[in-house]
Parts: sequence; structure tokens; C-alpha cells
Amino acid sequence: MCSRKCFRMPTLVICGVVLTIILVCITGITLTNSINISNIVKLREKVASDSAAANGGHQAAQTRAALVEQQYSTLQQHHLSRSDLNYIQAATHPKNLQRQMQQLQHHQLQHQQLQQQQSNKIVIEIGLNSRNAANESGLNSASANSSGGGSSSANVERTSSSADNASHNKAYRHSGVQNGGPPILQAAEALMEGNVDSISLPAVALPLMQEVIPQSSAEYDEEYVPSPASSTTTSAAPSTSNGSGTGTRNETVEQMEIGDHNPGGIQFERRERVKQMMEHSWHNYKLYAWGKNELRPLSQRPHSGSIFGSYDLGATIVDGLDTLYIMGLEKEYREGRDWIERKFSLDNISAELSVFETNIRFVGGMLTLYAFTGDPLYKEKAQHIADKLLPAFQTPTGIPYALVNTKTGVAKNYGWASGGSSILSEFGTLHLEFAYLSDITGNPLYRERVQTIRQVLKEIEKPKGLYPNFLNPKTGKWGQLHMSLGALGDSYYEYLLKAWLQSGQTDEEAREMYDEAMLAIMDKMVRTSPNGLTYVSDLKFDRLEHKMDHLACFSGGLFALGAATRQNDHTDKYMEVGKGITNTCHESYIRTPTQLGPEAFRFSDAVEARALRSQEKYYILRPETFESYFVLWRLTHDQKYRDWGWEAVLALEKHCRTAHGYCGLRNVYQQEPQKDDVQQSFFLAETLKYLYLLFSDDSVLPLDEWVFNTEAHPLPIKGANPYYRQAPVTLPASNAS
Repeated sequence: MCSRKCFRMPTLVICGVVLTIILVCITGITLTNSINISNIVKLREKVASDSAAANGGHQAAQTRAALVEQQYSTLQQHHLSRSDLNYIQAATHPKNLQRQMQQLQHHQLQHQQLQQQQSNKIVIEIGLNSRNAANESGLNSASANSSGGGSSSANVERTSSSADNASHNKAYRHSGVQNGGPPILQAAEALMEGNVDSISLPAVALPLMQEVIPQSSAEYDEEYVPSPASSTTTSAAPSTSNGSGTGTRNETVEQMEIGDHNPGGIQFERRERVKQMMEHSWHNYKLYAWGKNELRPLSQRPHSGSIFGSYDLGATIVDGLDTLYIMGLEKEYREGRDWIERKFSLDNISAELSVFETNIRFVGGMLTLYAFTGDPLYKEKAQHIADKLLPAFQTPTGIPYALVNTKTGVAKNYGWASGGSSILSEFGTLHLEFAYLSDITGNPLYRERVQTIRQVLKEIEKPKGLYPNFLNPKTGKWGQLHMSLGALGDSYYEYLLKAWLQSGQTDEEAREMYDEAMLAIMDKMVRTSPNGLTYVSDLKFDRLEHKMDHLACFSGGLFALGAATRQNDHTDKYMEVGKGITNTCHESYIRTPTQLGPEAFRFSDAVEARALRSQEKYYILRPETFESYFVLWRLTHDQKYRDWGWEAVLALEKHCRTAHGYCGLRNVYQQEPQKDDVQQSFFLAETLKYLYLLFSDDSVLPLDEWVFNTEAHPLPIKGANPYYRQAPVTLPASNAS
């Protein structure tokens, strides 16, 4: 007979089994629901991600890693070769960076994918003391504007990658759930809908609509940067209210937009080819010489032997940036603008810089960019550079020295220049930039400096009406009697005409001096060869050399521009000489196997338009002939000038292009000439710009609104151009500094 204890044991076992079965069922149901919720969350994330992609919702500000990947993407095309052995120890050389980048790319891709997955997630924070915290942080007042109207019981932090938020990526916003009801029910509802990723329990709630405002000037500048545009209308670009760029924007400036008003006047395929040449030049400079002055394409390294030496002045950046703007290369333009803002300064440069070259390339380049964009950065940089040049003007006559140390202010002339003389084409090629700088800054000092030079040259006695190339800045007397419309003289005459044009044709003194000089040159230096080629010869001690520099080929456009801008007794002769010189320069090109012109060419009974000496046979990507093609095309619309320009484009592509940029040639008379391994900054600033404009419509930088400085940087004409941007108030001379 069993005891009562025997009957209890089966009962307990049965109850335990039943309880276990119930727990298993509950656990299974719970796991099933959890899996369903997880699938819903993933599905919603995918839908949100696809929706953002369909709406073009790419991130507005990429991560630093993504920027590096984009910047060095072209390294995929370059492989280590024997010529790279010199750079094995250079950790920063692009080809070494390539190998590092290959290791980083996989991690960067994973990082980007993770960011994209997380961009639409919502984090719910359930506040334990949300009602009291709201009162302490002023949440109740903000909650009155919320849709629910009730007090917040749960805070939601949203980080969205939608198209709207992509354009305001620098602010992170916090908002509240105002549905009412217990916090746990709101959280449970959100979980069931798959709208959350996790739950956290902060001590207090966050205030509603709190914004994290960016503080660095770099963040503001990224939004500010004016960019090239292809539309034909003018829009307003945002501007900062102070120089630092950290204040709020309270004004707008008009930004010039490049547009084609007459598509029928454009040769699209030819122009696009020139644009591709610019991209090739820029991208390789960026890859191998970024921040340096110029590129050596064959060596794939910076050119330390340039006129600006090995200092990190970014000559190619400053010189070529307006060309990028004109061509609508927005990404490249922003790269250059960013470098100028962050890196460009002469404060710590202890170098003897050429006053002339620094002015036409750096001051001129900055002034053009200011006229184009209204960005105060460029005006400030132009003034900064000009101020560094001012010590060179401290001479008894006011004629500046050729060189100045930008750190010490010590200035001097070249030792080879006729007994310590200053050079006409250098001290006479400052007027456009310094006069315009005075107008946009309100400081008359710069104009006063170049006006002093003007008065010295106007009053000094000129032998037979001609200007010798050398003038002593201490005595005010001429050096050796060497006259030229090429090297050492050229751009002085150019600036006489263009100063008159820049003033809105009110600077009559400049026009009178131009006419007097051109009449003397036509009488004493312009000649015609036995076969009818017009050329302008150098003159030394009253003796013609019958040699013409490639540099003088700009004068074809100069004479023609003088003819087109004023009708007088000399108009027809100016145009005849201008067309004749341009034709002669073209002949100097097509008489070589490379179809590119020599540095200088001579005329005699035996030869015409041909270089005879070895040091005259090179071509360094010079622009002067193409400048005259451009001006003559604009003034005459004779198709031959465009055809001549296209011949030059094909010759440049055939003989000067390399895998890593463009080089000059050592001898244009050889079938396969040796390259000089230098990509000059003026190739981007002048050569490609003039060729691009040659194939563009006349409405792109019209000649009645813009005047080009001698480095092809367009400056606005006063009274005719809305982008002149003259300062509203001019400082009295006594306050100028």
C-alpha cells in the first residue's frame, strides 16, 4: 500500500511538464515576434535608404576618408616603375600614397556603407524624469508649438540623410514626441512599427530643436564658396559680414555667371577639346606638385627652378583659377579656392620675388577672381600681396626696383640690367592692377604709386619718340638705347591702351601716350619683308636687328584693339599692321615641322620668319600668338583665326602633351623634338584661356566690358561692367598706408 507521498510525486511531475511546455510556447512566440520586428526594422531601413538615393540624397559633406579617396582616385592609373626609384623614400609622393590608399579603400568603403545604413535610424531616449526636466530646460514653452500640444514624455534624436537635410548637414536637430500617454507605450508602439534601433535611458530630456552651430570659419567658407555656373542669369551668392568668415551672413554679393547667349557662335567640339586640356594640366599638377609653383610632367615632381623658386606659392593655382572658373570646372575651382584660403601667404616667405611677375600673376589673378565672385577673400589676398611689393617703390624717382624681399622689404635690380636699371616692361606693367586695387579697397596709395611712374615716363625726353628698355630708378635717366616691342618693352605699351580702356575711356593721358608711342614704333621699327610679311623689329642704337620675338606677337591684337576702340587718322593703319603682324606670327608657326613657333625669328634676303640661332628655336607653351588670334577673331569674325587656333591645338596635343601634363619643346624645327619638362603656369592662365575663348561666343567676357592684363586675367571696365565692385568710400590720401 502506497503512502500519501507516493501520490504526490506524479502530480508534481505532471505540473512541471505542463509548466515547461507553457514556457517553451511563450518563448517561441516571443522569439517569433522579435524576428518579425527585426525584419520590419531592416525592411524600413532599406526602403528609407532607397528613397533617399532616389531623391539624390547623397551626403552634402563627405567624411575626410571619402575626400581623400576622391582626391587620389587617379592614382589607380599610375604604377611603380624604374623611374620611380628616386621617390621610394618619399612617404608623401603620390605613388607611395597609392599603395597606402589601396589598403585603406576597403575600410573606407565599409565605413561609408555603415554610415548609409545608419543615416535613417531613429534613437528613442526614454526620460525617467522627462516632465520635470522639461520644466527645467524650457521644454514646455517649445512644446506648445508641437503638433500634440502636450508635454513630452520621450525625446527622439533624428539623424536623417534626406535631400532636405543634406543641404544643412552642419546642424543636428533634436525634437520631441508629443503623442501623450505613458512613455513605455510610446516606445512599444515605435518598436512594433520598426522605427527604432535602440533604447537608451538618459537622466533628463534634451531641449527641443537644439542646434549645434558650426564655429570654424572653414565650415562657413565651404558653404560660401562661389562656383562657376553655366546659366545665363546672374544670381546672388552668400557673403560673410566680416573678414573672418565666422559671423552671420547679412549681405549678398552678385557673382558673375558664365553663359553662352548665342550658341550659334560656339565651336563646341573645339572648345571642349581645350577644356579637356585644362583638366589634364590641372589634375596632374594637383597629383604631383600641389601647392608648389609649377609641374615637371616628365619627372612627375614640382619645378623648383621656376621664376618663383621652390617656395610653396601655388603659382599654377593662382594663375589658373580664373580659367577654371570660366570653363565651369567647379570642383577644380573649389579645390584652388580652398588652398588659397588655407595656405597662401607671403608673411613667412623670405625670398626675392619679381615685382612684375608677382603683380601680373598673383595680384592680377586675385583681382579677377574678386571681380568674378565678389568673394572678399580674393580682395584681401590681392591687397596683402601688393603691400609686400610696396617697398620696391621707395626710390628717388618712384620707379620701382625689379626684386623685393617680401620678408625684409629689401629691394634691388638685376645685376645684368644696364648698370642697375629697372626694366620698362616691368615697372610699366603695374597700372591696371594697382589702379583697380585702389578702387575696390578705397585706398588711393596704390594708384598714386603707378601714377608717379606714369608722370616720370610722360615728362622724360624720349629719343625719337621711342622708349628705351632700361631706366635708372635713382637718376631717372635712360640706360642703353635698346627698344623693343618684344622682351623688355612689350607690356608697357599694352598697359597704356588698356589703362585707357579700363577707365571707361576717360584716362585720355594714357591714350595719348599710346598713340604717340605706336606712331613712333610704326615709323622706326615696323617693316615689311620682301615677300610681304609685316614684322616689328628690335632697335639697338638706331640699328634694326630684323629680329622679332615671339613675345611681340601679342602686338597684332594690340594694334587691332587700338583701331577698334577709337576712330581717328590712324585707325586704318593700326588695323592693317595688327592683321599683318598676326599673319606673320602664324607663318612662323606653320614653317616648322611641329607647327609651333620659335622663341624668336629673323628676316633677311635668305630667310623669313625663321629662327637661325639655337637659343631661339625653343617653344615654352607661349600664348602671345593665340592672344592675337582671339582679339582679331572678336573684332573681325574672320574664320581663319579660329582655324589657325585649331591648328595650334592639334600641334600642342601632338608634340607637347605627355601622360602627366604639357611640356615645352627645345627645338621646334625637329620632327621629334625633345621636351623641356616644364608646364608653365601661364599655359593654364593664358594659352588655354585664349584658345577656349577663341571658340566661345562673344558674350563670354565681351571686350567692351573686360580688359585682359598681360597674364590674361580679365579686369572689369569702369562704368561698363556691373562687376567692377568699386568701394563706396575712398580714404583720404593722408590715411593711406
